[in-house]
This record gives sequence, C-alpha cells and structure tokens, in this order.
Amino acid sequence: MQKIHSKVSWRLIPFLVLLFLLAWIDRVNVGFAKLSMLSDLQFSEAVYGLGAGIFFLGYFFFEVPSNLYLQKIGARKTLARITILWGLTSIAMMHVSTPTSFYILRFLLGAFEAGFFPGVMLYLTYWVPASRRGRINGLFMTSFAIAGIIGSPLAGFIMSSMDGVAPYKNWQWLFLIEGIPSVIAGLAVLRYLPDFPRQAKWLSLQEQKALTDDIAREDTRMQKEEKLLHALKSPRLWLCTAVYFCVVSGNATIAFWTPTIVKDIGVVGTMNIGLVSAVPFILGTLAMVFNGMHSDKRGERRLHCAAATLVASIGLSLTGATLGNPTAALAALSLAAIGILAAFPVFWSIPTSFLAGTAAAAGIALINSIGNLAGFVAPSLMGSLKASTGSLAAGLYVVAAFELLASILLLMFFKPRQGS
Repeated sequence: MQKIHSKVSWRLIPFLVLLFLLAWIDRVNVGFAKLSMLSDLQFSEAVYGLGAGIFFLGYFFFEVPSNLYLQKIGARKTLARITILWGLTSIAMMHVSTPTSFYILRFLLGAFEAGFFPGVMLYLTYWVPASRRGRINGLFMTSFAIAGIIGSPLAGFIMSSMDGVAPYKNWQWLFLIEGIPSVIAGLAVLRYLPDFPRQAKWLSLQEQKALTDDIAREDTRMQKEEKLLHALKSPRLWLCTAVYFCVVSGNATIAFWTPTIVKDIGVVGTMNIGLVSAVPFILGTLAMVFNGMHSDKRGERRLHCAAATLVASIGLSLTGATLGNPTAALAALSLAAIGILAAFPVFWSIPTSFLAGTAAAAGIALINSIGNLAGFVAPSLMGSLKASTGSLAAGLYVVAAFELLASILLLMFFKPRQGS
C-alpha cells in the first residue's frame, strides 16, 4: 500500500498545493495593496480592516452549501468553478474606488472561494486513510505558508516595479497580475483531477481496488459518524469549531497584518517589506510539515495542536510587547507564525477522524465556515484598535488570548480518541 499512497500523494498534492497557493495569494494580497491603496483611495485603517475581514462573511454563508453540492457534482467541477470565479473577482479588485465597492468585492471573493478548503479536506478523505492525514494535511497546507514565502516578495516586486506604469496604479497591477493565473488553473482542474480512485487512469485496476478497500476498512474500524443530524449533536464537532475559530484568528492576523507590522518596525520599501515578511512564513512552513509528520508518527493530535497554539499565543504577545525593537519583534512574529501554522495540519486530522459521508461534507464545511468568522473578527479588531490606540499591540494581545483559549479547550475539554 505504501507504493500506492506515494503515487497518490505525488499526483494530487502538488497540484492541490498550487491551487491553494493561488487562492491564498489572491485572498491576502490586499495586505500589500494596502501599503499604497489606502492613501490613493483615502481609506482609513478601519475601512481596510473591515474590508479584509468581510471576505470571511462570504465564506460563512456559502461554504456548507458548496461542500454539500460537491458531493452531488464531484470535486473536479466544484474546484474548477471555485478557482475560476475567485480569479475573476481578484482581477475585479483593481477597479475598487469606494469603501462600498471594496466591501462588495471582498465579500464576493469569500463567497466564490467558499468550499475550496473544506472541499479539499473532504476530497482527501476519498484518497488518504486517516493514519496518514497529518502528514498529507501538512504537505497540502504548506500552500498558505508558501504563499507567504513567495507571495510577499512577489507582491513587493510587482508593487515596486509597476509603480508609475500606465494606465494603472501599482496596487491595481498587483490584483490583475495575480488574478490571471487562478483563472488558468481553474480550467486545468477540469482535465487533471479525478473525483475518485476508481476514475484515476494513472492507477491500475488492482491499485484502485486496493486503495478503495483500504480506506473503507479504516472507516468501518473507526466507527465514523455519517449522519448529519447526529454529527450536529456531537459536542466534539462544536468543540472543534471553537478551537478552529481561535486558530484562524491568529492566521488571519499574520496574513493580513504582517506587511504592516514589518513596516511599523522600520523596514522601508515595498520590496524589502516583502522579503522580510517572508521570514516568518518560511519558519512556519517547516514547523507545519514537522508537526504533521511527528503527529502521524506518535498517532496523537490533541497535544500537538494544543502545544502549537500555546507557542502562537506566546509569539503574538511578544510581538506586541517588542514592536519598538525590530529584531525582537521579527523574532517574536516568527515564533507566532511557527505556532499558528503548525496547528493546522494536526487540527484537521481531528474532525476527519470521526466524520464521514454527508456528516463529513457538512461538518468540515461548518467547522471551517464558523471558524473562519475569526478571519472577519481579527482583522476588523486589529484595524479598529490600531485606529483608536495608534498601535497594533492591543490587537495582538487580544488575538494571543484567542490562541491561548484554543490550548485550554483542547487540553481541558477534548477527550482523546483513536486518531486524536
């Protein structure tokens, strides 16, 4: 089976990473556009914070329906639709001129992207047994860490090199140039991704059957919940939702505010800001892969996730306390990114260990949609607190408290089970 699992991983994961990489870049490039867009359009920090976060309201309303619909039409058509529409919406962001148009397009970007992440999480349960998902989730989720590594310098390069190039502002070029690849990738999904192992022409008939049987045996042995109503009554589902809300608050903070934090500690020039902003994400990527692999090796999820969120809480707190010291602040921000990103792969191995079928489709989407409301709360809170206090420190302390709460919930209320 090891050979089959390796073949599946090499075939699917790099392509899925590419898709999520594009999605994440198109989601958070507004953080770099902000560096000149706000002054060009006369937007306040509060307007930016609300616009950055309103993306997640679109996510919230459309994510569960998208994942349920995926079960009917398949992952291939669903992921293609999502990728093409978010690419077109990202391109449309170049025409923002008022706070209202900013809010509407950010909401639509979230609505169109809704279902991608939980859709992939559900899709992987068709191909990867639970015992290997910590590693696979970690590899897939490196995409948003890689987006920070590649996206920050790329955005800095586009903003600096296209500054003054007619007929657009540099932030408009950013949305245009980074939106086009998503549309192309969405069209490629239709030709590349099979919905199920039995449709994979690159697997032999024997390999298709062996993989399908292996996953079916594990699902039966772990007694997963398949009925949606029963899953919605499960305290574990709602506990996972609360934990994920806390984790996402930290992720949204570093995604949307890292360029501003780096600028505030004294780094000058969009290219330099982009290069420095990549450092925390490089370290976070390594931590993400390591934590996922170590979690698989130990067969344990809860403590690995709780330890990561505790590190995130410490890092965010130290970032707020050391904003006046560039070296210390960057080190603290890197520590925060390590903890935040390391939490994701092991967290998503928990709900997929007790959900299957319709319950998995709706449950995963529900956890992600409600949890991602933190992506609305955290940036809005950061923007409001910075506008009222003149500093990012207060917002960082609040988000640090959310990460600490995640650790407490996992350690005190989550009962360990097989695979968790």
